[in-house]
Amino acid sequence: MFAPWSPAFTADPYPAYAELRDRGRVHWFEPTRQWLVPHYSDVSALLRDRRLGRTYLHRFTHEEFGRTPPPPGHEPFHTLNDNGLLDLEAPDHTRIRRLVTKAFTPRTVQSLEPTVRRLADELVRGLVKNGGGDLLAEVAEPLPVAVIAEMLGIPESDRGLLRPWSADICGMFELNPSEDTAARAVRASVEFSAYLRELIAERRARPGGDLVSALISAHDEGERLSEQEMVSTCVLLLNAGHEATVNTTANGWWTLFRHPAELARLRADHSLLSTAVEELMRYDTPLQMFERWVLDDIEIGDTVVPRGSELALLFGSANRDPARFEGPAELDLGRADNPHITFGAGVHYCLGAPLARVELAASFGELLRQAPAMRLAAEPEWKPGYVIRGLRELRVEV
Repeated sequence: MFAPWSPAFTADPYPAYAELRDRGRVHWFEPTRQWLVPHYSDVSALLRDRRLGRTYLHRFTHEEFGRTPPPPGHEPFHTLNDNGLLDLEAPDHTRIRRLVTKAFTPRTVQSLEPTVRRLADELVRGLVKNGGGDLLAEVAEPLPVAVIAEMLGIPESDRGLLRPWSADICGMFELNPSEDTAARAVRASVEFSAYLRELIAERRARPGGDLVSALISAHDEGERLSEQEMVSTCVLLLNAGHEATVNTTANGWWTLFRHPAELARLRADHSLLSTAVEELMRYDTPLQMFERWVLDDIEIGDTVVPRGSELALLFGSANRDPARFEGPAELDLGRADNPHITFGAGVHYCLGAPLARVELAASFGELLRQAPAMRLAAEPEWKPGYVIRGLRELRVEV
């Protein structure tokens, strides 16, 4: 039923999700020792429940919480990851998010729109000139990486370093990562952190109009970001700021190719682009699972989930729940009632959601305009990861 290491499950987890929803509200999964939560109403409510946390270290030691500390050799990864917004709780999360929000304003996103449109135009133009290619490698990946690099002020000559570092670090977010995966994540954490510390030192000496300079100057009532918090924030902005966008773009086009009537509908009416992007994020969710620690006993239905447990909130299942979405297994690019939870909810709602929407609208829009007859050239394969779920490549012909 739920088999996250199975290629067949990764390719299509939705029948298993339907079975999980039919069988109850919460299920124990022994291989990862997690409670699986498949229903929209529960996932949505639990994302806002302060009895849960992305970390427990603000209240308990590992031992008090009944958990084994991570191996000492993994320390560089955990130092980097544990000081980022995504894995902090109040009061540190509140303080850092407030300071980061001062630098990451709606005006910042709005000012990036011309850059996003220009980059999307250039990337799609190159794909069209070549008669096609790998849409993932030539459009989906370069666009958000370039945008985040532009925001952070990373020189163009160094941008090729970012995607491999990000991929290696994100490998640790999969279920039961191997020691090889951990070793790659540790190495990438050390290298990426060292690079960013040099960049921060340069911006301290010569501030610019980039986000790193803004993070250095951000303060509130005498509070500032520490250097480690700045490093972790920059890494999080890259990782969270492009992984979902990359996979939504590639997975989205794969979905469109498998629904030719809806693709024809979008090609005939580009005004559907905004609702189409939201529907593609709902229909095939790029982040399938989001985890939470149980800080105090909670009840889900008739099940008491004790403190010290870990919940696996199944975003992909929630976004296909017929109790919330009419015809959830149908792709409807004009769907108006679409409160998907792809960007999360509550205090950890994705800070970069507005920028992701700008990037997706730009890339899908340019492909619709410049490549109106684009078609699939080869059946794609899925990468082995389930939590961050995406294709290896997407070959197209223009």
